[in-house]
Amino acid sequence: MPETVIGDKRFFTRCGPHSLATVAETARGVAAEVDLPLSGVAPLQMAGPSEVSFLDNRRYAPALEKTSAGAVIIHPDMLARVPAGTVPIVTAEPYAGWARVAALFHPALPLYPGVHPSAVIAEDARVDPSAEIGAFSVIEAGAEIGAGCRIGSFVAVGAGVVLGPQCRIGAHASLSHAILGARVYVYPGARIGQEGFSFASIEAGFLSVPHLGRVVLEDDVEVGANTTIDRGSTRDTVVGAGSRLDNLVQVGHNVRLGRCCVVVAQVGIAGSTVLEDFVQIGGQAGIAGHLHIGKGAKIGARAGVMSDVPVGAAVVGSPAQPRQEFFRQVAALKRMVRRTPK
Repeated sequence: MPETVIGDKRFFTRCGPHSLATVAETARGVAAEVDLPLSGVAPLQMAGPSEVSFLDNRRYAPALEKTSAGAVIIHPDMLARVPAGTVPIVTAEPYAGWARVAALFHPALPLYPGVHPSAVIAEDARVDPSAEIGAFSVIEAGAEIGAGCRIGSFVAVGAGVVLGPQCRIGAHASLSHAILGARVYVYPGARIGQEGFSFASIEAGFLSVPHLGRVVLEDDVEVGANTTIDRGSTRDTVVGAGSRLDNLVQVGHNVRLGRCCVVVAQVGIAGSTVLEDFVQIGGQAGIAGHLHIGKGAKIGARAGVMSDVPVGAAVVGSPAQPRQEFFRQVAALKRMVRRTPK
């Protein structure tokens, strides 16, 4: 195996070196006034004297004490554990600081405006001249591609679909019946806007119900690889501004997510369920249809949610129940097992 390289130049752009002052300002932190050029970023265990690292999880405090990093982004509480020879960059939000600094050294790939010769663009589609259209992509009739968008290879943008400015659509994704806001990122293989799973049972079998709604992805939404979002049946399926959907998530027809929701991999949300703002759902959880999940609720991994969840509640298990109650039941069951004669 080749040696691990942070920010392999074959795949990532690289910028720098940057002064300690520039790095600290980017991290929105405070550091001593030292003449220290920094060439890149690396984890605590690998960082050298010309690199910057970070600590956000106290579990890795021993690695902080042994690091050879030139600078480290830390919370004020960890200041005393920074070794001599490493300059602390102190901020109340070290992980956010790390995100900004990593982007400073490794900015997004530049946009290359234009249409690849193999792409197919309908005559009445509107593609902003500043957009980049990748190889073998198809932009159908009446679609609109906003300024600064990047459309990857083999992407299908259906008739009438609208992309706001600075959207990123990964390879092999497909979009139909959809309106996207600004800075929406759809990862490779995602399917947006297909007809939902809805049918009437009749004597002869099943009768498909037409889906006449759309998918609306508001500003700054991210949709993970191979995630599917069905269009609404009689109203729109909506993903609120700033929400993040992981890979392999299923969002049914008429579902409405509020602002800044987080949905982890392999979650399924059945049709017509509403999530208010700032809801978090752990991996492999299943949410039944026609439910209401209150603002700020947290749903544990692999939970089975079959009823409404109140504002701010934390639920786990299947069927899902309040976290404290669930763990009380687990503890009681363990006590019963211990008392049972062998």
